[in-house]
Amino acid sequence: MSIQASELILNADGSIYHLNLLPEDLAQTVITVGDPERVPKITRHFSKIEVQKHKREFNIHTGIYKGKRITVMSTGMGTDNIDIAFTELDALVNIDFQKRKVKENLTSLDIIRIGTTGSIQEDIPVDAFLVSELVMGFDGLLHFYQSEQFLKEAISEEFVKQTGWSSKKAFPYVVEGSPELFEKMHSEETVAGFTATNIGFYGPQGRVLRLPIPDEKMNEKIAKFNYEGRRITNLEMETSGIYGMSKLLGHKAISMNAVLANRATGEFTKDPSALADGLIEYTLDRIVS
Repeated sequence: MSIQASELILNADGSIYHLNLLPEDLAQTVITVGDPERVPKITRHFSKIEVQKHKREFNIHTGIYKGKRITVMSTGMGTDNIDIAFTELDALVNIDFQKRKVKENLTSLDIIRIGTTGSIQEDIPVDAFLVSELVMGFDGLLHFYQSEQFLKEAISEEFVKQTGWSSKKAFPYVVEGSPELFEKMHSEETVAGFTATNIGFYGPQGRVLRLPIPDEKMNEKIAKFNYEGRRITNLEMETSGIYGMSKLLGHKAISMNAVLANRATGEFTKDPSALADGLIEYTLDRIVS
């Protein structure tokens, strides 16, 4: 049965609805970033840019870096945007747009996030590069899909127990990144991390400007959580969606994080742009190594 027009939405030129891409526009290796302005900061290192498209928060370039074809795409912030972006990335390679049917032979993409993060452990300093080996999602996205087959429920249940996690919040879920990509991207220059993905930047990450939060010790409890020697290292806003949607759809994903802030010590990097540029160069060279 073909997929209905209301479910697989295509633009007049045959491109996928939100990303505005045609299947031939997409490389098999995809770098995602949150900020649309970070895309050209990555592709300025390319020898050639073949595709440039920008619609809403989705700024997308496809080009060549040291002989390898790579797509760089901004997603905007948050796992709600990841749900859109990754579903449409998968559709570009695994659905026949003419027949509106899933292809018999499926394609697996390599997806690498380059983003920023805040450490919640004193010993993970600002200016570090952190590779997310595991992620815990506080956003609830994966509960809208049949995802139980790969979620690490024992860790989630122990987290709820140790922290007294409110039942009014989404139940945390834990997903592993791609072991193959982790091995490729991790080195002596990086820290292996257990990332937590939050649904927002202020209250959901324990920041208080004018609005009070129900648990002022939330970050402290998260930082103290321990499961068989594993502790949560950092907070950000997309990785759980990236890992979860990739697992569901059969793609490989890894999250590279530049540590801008240390929430435990109150420190913030002196040069955010230089730190981000350093992670970009490191990641590109690891991709082609």
